[in-house]
Amino acid sequence: MRILTSGESHGEYIAAIIEGFPKGVLIEQDFINHELKRRMQGVGRGKRMLIEDDKIEIVSGLRNKISLASPITVLLRNKDVKIFTQNKDELPVLSIPRPAHADLAGALKYKEADIRNILERASARETVGRVCAGAICKQFLSNFGIDIASFTVSVGEAASHIKPKSVSDIKTKVKNSKLNCIDITIEKSMIREIEKVGSNKDSLGGVTEIWIDGLPAGLGTFMHFDKRLDAKLAASLMSIPGVKGVEIGLGFDYAKKKGSLSHDEIYYSKAKGFYRETNNSGGIEGGISTGEPIIIRIAMKPIATLRQPLNSVNIATKKKEKAIVERSDTCAIAACGVIAENMSAITITESFLDKFGCDSLDEIKVNYRNYVRTP
Repeated sequence: MRILTSGESHGEYIAAIIEGFPKGVLIEQDFINHELKRRMQGVGRGKRMLIEDDKIEIVSGLRNKISLASPITVLLRNKDVKIFTQNKDELPVLSIPRPAHADLAGALKYKEADIRNILERASARETVGRVCAGAICKQFLSNFGIDIASFTVSVGEAASHIKPKSVSDIKTKVKNSKLNCIDITIEKSMIREIEKVGSNKDSLGGVTEIWIDGLPAGLGTFMHFDKRLDAKLAASLMSIPGVKGVEIGLGFDYAKKKGSLSHDEIYYSKAKGFYRETNNSGGIEGGISTGEPIIIRIAMKPIATLRQPLNSVNIATKKKEKAIVERSDTCAIAACGVIAENMSAITITESFLDKFGCDSLDEIKVNYRNYVRTP
């Protein structure tokens, strides 16, 4: 399976194309729109979310809502359109890069004098296309009881230590949350931090945790380094703008513990088969899923665009100036969790199709049933 997104932040459209998706999967457009709506929500989002009304149109790859195995194309029309493919715009040249953004590195790479030609594609607005693709993959995975959810662990110094029991537990607890958090008490502290930082024209990052339930043991492989499931998930999640760290299971806490106190002991019963009483590995050993829930944490840096800008240099004059100010969020950690869920869904679907085939849902179901029935 391959996924391609296209479009610029203030262009006319964002698009996603999914190639290699199996035949026979029911795809509901309303579910994709629901995921897009979740991506727009959360305390700390900027004014762009008040302008857009993200709703998609599926223009190829389905008939009567059922996938055909041909490429699926999803289009989303932007409302806040400022640049065009054929018509000239009147936007001024941007020549002062923002620290921590792709502005300067991109301008140097592409020999670009106008930073707008960099930031338009580097913008996190591009992740709309990825959420569309992930929402389609989520609907495929639901046929096998695989479910994914995320929750906000921390924002700035405000951190929750509550652990959920399952994906369904997460979904129940975040249902009425303003920040996709399962800890109502700590969420209030998180919101206060965001509001305080926002009033000072600053930004905040945070940590979000992703849970994936229902996977069989055996997805991924140690035979090829680039097909290890943990490596693929880490690469996928690190591709989200602003994400600077990924942990699976205990993550960096492994470095603080003895092996005897950290590794998941193995048990067997006729009712359960092989099982563990702990899940410090986060559901992956040797690059392969263990059958336990996959648990991942990602760290998102503070938003790079500041309303009180940092020092920079004009790439044309080489003189010191303040960075450009673009409309932006104060904190987008809740949205980051939604994007991470859908990026995880894409990666899990890829590994699932590698294991069980990719032509048609009926064939995949037969292969899956035969595999899980094997002792």
